Amino acid sequence: MFKFITNRPLLINVLVGIILAIGIFSVFLLSLNWLTDHGKSATVPSVAGKDYAEAKSILKKAGFDVEIQDSVYIDTARPLSVIKQIPEADEIVKSNRTVFLVISRSVPPLIEMPNLIGYSLRNAEMVLKNMDLKIGDTTYKPDFAKNAILEQIYNGAIISPGTQIRKGSVISLVLGDGVGNKEFSVPVITGMVFSDAKRILEENGIVIGAIVTDANVTDTSGAWIYRQNPERFDDEKRIQKIRSGQTIDVWLQIDKPLTDSTKINSEL
Repeated sequence: MFKFITNRPLLINVLVGIILAIGIFSVFLLSLNWLTDHGKSATVPSVAGKDYAEAKSILKKAGFDVEIQDSVYIDTARPLSVIKQIPEADEIVKSNRTVFLVISRSVPPLIEMPNLIGYSLRNAEMVLKNMDLKIGDTTYKPDFAKNAILEQIYNGAIISPGTQIRKGSVISLVLGDGVGNKEFSVPVITGMVFSDAKRILEENGIVIGAIVTDANVTDTSGAWIYRQNPERFDDEKRIQKIRSGQTIDVWLQIDKPLTDSTKINSEL
C-alpha cells in the first residue's frame, strides 16, 4: 500500500501533500458560507407589547428562533405580553438567530408586607412604591402624632408586617390628625425649669410651641418659665382645656419667678 508513496521521489510527495492541503482548505472556505449563512440577513420584526403566542408566531415566520429570557411583573402590562426583545425591532441580523423575549408575569410575585407604623405619609408612599404596592385610601383619627402612620389596612383588615402579599396590592393607611382624644385642663408650668416642664408635657402628648427667651438666657434647659400661653384660666377665670398634640408657648428667664407653680402631675 505504501509502495505508491515510497517508490516516488520525495519532492513529488511533498507537492502532492501541498496540493491536497490547499484543496481541503479551499473546500472548507467555500463551505463556510453554507454553514454560517454568511451574507444572509433579516430584519427583526417588532413584537413589543404583543402577546407571547402572537410574538412567537411572528418571529418564527420571519425565520428566527425564540426563547424567553426573563419574566417581570409590571402592573400596567397585560399578562404574558412582551416587555422587551433582544435584538431590538428593525435591527438587521443574521438569519436563524435567536430572539430573546422578556415577558410580563401572569401572576404577581409574593412579597412581605413592610412595617409602615410610625412612618410619615411621604415615607410610607415611597416604601410602597419601591415595593410595587399601591396606596389606597388615607383616613385620619385622633392622635397627637400628626401625619404618622397608625394602621396599615389590606382588604378592610389590619395587615401585620411580614405577611405575604402580592405585588400590586392596594394598602390603605390610617394617620394621626395631630390632636388626641385626651382632653384635660391646661397645666400650670409657670415657675418650672424648662427641661422639667418639657419632659412632663411630652409624656402627655403636649408639644412645646414658641420659645421666647430673655437676652441673657444662654441655656434654655436650665432656664425658668415665667409666662405661658395658653394659661390655665381665661379672662373670665374659667379653666381652659387642651388636648394631646396641641402646643403651649413659653417665655424663659434666668431667675426663678416669684409666682408659685402648680405641679403638672396632679393636673393631668
